[in-house]
Amino acid sequence: MAAAMAALALTACGPGGTDDASSGGRETTYKRVIEDPHPRPADVIEAAGAPTGVVRADDGSLLLTYDAGNVEDDEGPAATAWRIVGPDGRTVAEHAEHTDAEAAPATFKGVRGGFVRVPPGEGAEGAYALDVRGKRHKVLVTNTAQRTRPGDILLAELEPTLVYRPATRTVAPPAGVPDDAIRLAVDERGTIWSLNQPLTEDPDRVVRQRDGRTLGSTAVPKPYAGGTLAARGGTAALSLTRGERVRGLLMTTDGGGHWQTVLAAGIPWRDLTRGPESLVLELLADGRLLVGEEGGRYWLAADRTNSTFHELRTPATFTSLTADGTTLYGIADATTATYDLVKGEGLWISRDGGREWRRLDRRG
Repeated sequence: MAAAMAALALTACGPGGTDDASSGGRETTYKRVIEDPHPRPADVIEAAGAPTGVVRADDGSLLLTYDAGNVEDDEGPAATAWRIVGPDGRTVAEHAEHTDAEAAPATFKGVRGGFVRVPPGEGAEGAYALDVRGKRHKVLVTNTAQRTRPGDILLAELEPTLVYRPATRTVAPPAGVPDDAIRLAVDERGTIWSLNQPLTEDPDRVVRQRDGRTLGSTAVPKPYAGGTLAARGGTAALSLTRGERVRGLLMTTDGGGHWQTVLAAGIPWRDLTRGPESLVLELLADGRLLVGEEGGRYWLAADRTNSTFHELRTPATFTSLTADGTTLYGIADATTATYDLVKGEGLWISRDGGREWRRLDRRG
């Protein structure tokens, strides 16, 4: 593990780490990059300072996306880039494009054998696959609904709902999604978990389906409504909202056989003030749940029972925090486009549940 960490060219830093980037001349460089019709990936990455997203393929390769937008206005020139970093920490492939500030930024999902681009708008137009060497592959798009299988990835949640099948590089709507579904998750067994909101006074319900069959459902306890949904490894969690606040969780750890309402467990729910749309709710491969708010505080469960949580100490203020496997990926960045870097800007990685963090070297 020590050798692998060194190979990843990660710079060790404890909480309150410092940023050695100089802001001198950044404005001139930044403007030149976003106005360049053919920007170099390394220039876009340096100008951006931190990735907007990070996803991991099954072999451990990372795909990082970067965006540099117009600082003075929400219109005008912009640049975007992606970089693939191999398991040894070396840059394998990278790509950059000139774009405009109003264009939707590119986002990807990590899959078996590489990555798949999430369609930027309605429908599947714009979806394509990248292998771990950065080679682009077409995907087959079909409007015929397909039953989900193990290994399928939820590509777009709603309007429309799209699932990607790595084995055939196929994008298709999943079969059997209820018409009143407002949230979806697909686990590694191909089970579709949906939060359904009826048009009547009946409560919201969490429904699970596989192979076109309904396996069971449970009602969201009153007086709460359902919010964000996550499912993996037999565990499913739904945030419970009341008004404009998140108040707790509805959770199962046995595939939906038994459900419990979690209104405490070490998380000060009343301190979550940024609203349900800012909630982070993710499941690690070992069944532990990650809960928090973008740009705020985060808590990680002590074990897969998810009965006790502890607050994470982070080396910088993270604008986003995600989990893949049992690894945590935190991004420290400005919340709006800026010429200068914020303290600790960049991608931070923890493989031990947030006890130690290391920052990825942007130079790759």
